[in-house]
Amino acid sequence: MKSRFTGMRNKVLASMLVVPAIPFILVVVIGYTYFSTSLQSETISKISRIVEDHGQMIDSFLSERRSDLEFVAQAYTVEQLTDKEKLGSIFKKLQRKSIAFTDIGVFNEQGLHVAYIGPFELEGKEYGETQWFNDVLQQNVHISDIFLGYRKVPHFIMAVVKEEAGQKWVIRATIDSSLFSDVVEKIRIGKTGEAYIVNTEGRFQTTRRSGGELMEPTRDKGLPEKYFLGGVRTFVAQSEGGEYYLYAAAWLTNKDWLLVARQDKAEAFQVLRKLTLMVVIVSLLGGLVIVTMAYKVTNFLIGRMETLDTEKKELGQQLVVAGRLAEIGEMSAGFAHEINNPLQIIKSELTLAETILQEQMDNGDLKPSEDTEQVLDSMNQIRIQVDRCGGITQGLLKFARQKETKAGEVNLDEFLPGIIRLVDKKASVDGIAIKTNVSEDTPPVFADPAHLEQVLVNLLNNAIYAVQEKNGAAGGEVRVTARPGDNNQITIEVADTGSGISKENMEKIFTPFFTTKPVGKGTGLGLPICYGLISEMGGRMEVQSELGAGTTFVIRLNKA
Repeated sequence: MKSRFTGMRNKVLASMLVVPAIPFILVVVIGYTYFSTSLQSETISKISRIVEDHGQMIDSFLSERRSDLEFVAQAYTVEQLTDKEKLGSIFKKLQRKSIAFTDIGVFNEQGLHVAYIGPFELEGKEYGETQWFNDVLQQNVHISDIFLGYRKVPHFIMAVVKEEAGQKWVIRATIDSSLFSDVVEKIRIGKTGEAYIVNTEGRFQTTRRSGGELMEPTRDKGLPEKYFLGGVRTFVAQSEGGEYYLYAAAWLTNKDWLLVARQDKAEAFQVLRKLTLMVVIVSLLGGLVIVTMAYKVTNFLIGRMETLDTEKKELGQQLVVAGRLAEIGEMSAGFAHEINNPLQIIKSELTLAETILQEQMDNGDLKPSEDTEQVLDSMNQIRIQVDRCGGITQGLLKFARQKETKAGEVNLDEFLPGIIRLVDKKASVDGIAIKTNVSEDTPPVFADPAHLEQVLVNLLNNAIYAVQEKNGAAGGEVRVTARPGDNNQITIEVADTGSGISKENMEKIFTPFFTTKPVGKGTGLGLPICYGLISEMGGRMEVQSELGAGTTFVIRLNKA
């Protein structure tokens, strides 16, 4: 049995684990995938929008400064531009439009610095061989990378070409690199986010808060390998310090500069980490609940199955006993019938012997004597015992017969003594006294005599068994009482001084096949049948018991 239930337990447990686990895992995986993808997309979109918006702002800044310089070239003649006083006035106007201009200069076609307004002594310097000068002559407009030049200070310039009288003139202005850096560094992304600009060689064109001076090469492992054309590119790469960052980069329109924004990966995806942690916790708790409930439900089901299997076996044994008792009942009816016949013959022969003996005494053939008196007493005793045996067999036949009976008026002061005679001998063997007390004012009850007899005999047998189990041969007492009750009912009580019934068993006392007796001594059908018979007669049956003190069964029947 154990191996069968062990295999069944494993199968049930596996089913209880797998069935809820599959949808739970699917919900967790799908939910986590959806939310993690959404959070990643949102984080990447956020940093991409920042780069795109600030790239447009920086492009606008450069475009405006270029337009300012082109306006100067178009609005003023070379004579005015090379006049130092006039050039100073023009420079002040430029600075009123933007403080980003730090100086202005005019160059002839050979690269000679012919006029200059600014903090350095640059007038008369030759720039004909410099790269920026040649680039501006070819392209008409030039924005340089950060360089040192004659000043030996990092700066970048913006230059445009002015043609007049068949000659080319270059107007150049220097842009305040620190102010430009401030414009870029205003980009803030969380606590670790920052922005900077690098040129095509990967050198810083603005400073970086976490480290990176002007013109120094960046050591970010994702740059410049990630250079591209158009749009915003996002990627995760390792920095020079070994930390992983989320990068977003976009080329500026007005200059070959790359605007880069980056944020520590852990901070950028901290919401995703929290989500992951929450999913792990929920998964563990959900898994724990599934496993716990699976074990509990499995143990409950298998326990019930084992209990039902045990009850099934006990039921089988009790049915066998009940069958044997039914056979014994049928046989007892036959035995009673067979015994009754010899008793009638004995009674007839005893009557004949008494008649002959009396005739002889009347005729004087037999004179009265002490011996004659003894014979008459013996014959009288034989008659008494024959009548007693006849009464017992008649009661047994009446109890064993399966015939349809009808409810009617039953007089308890006559009915109860007859019932007690059926079990009195059994009780006296163990020294148990059966006491009867029927109140004088007890009216007849409305009941089926045969069924009431069956109920009372069963209760008396149970009471005798309970007293004998507790006291052995030391005796005890069973009391049968009848008295008027409430609500026009009659109360019959069968009380014993036996071992009593526990609280746990009190709830199951009227349950079919429940018995506290050993196998073979009880079927568990007696009390349920009694309960049913009393209910059919319109009455009620109750039990009162105290463990170790005894039990009282109370029958309440309607008055006839």
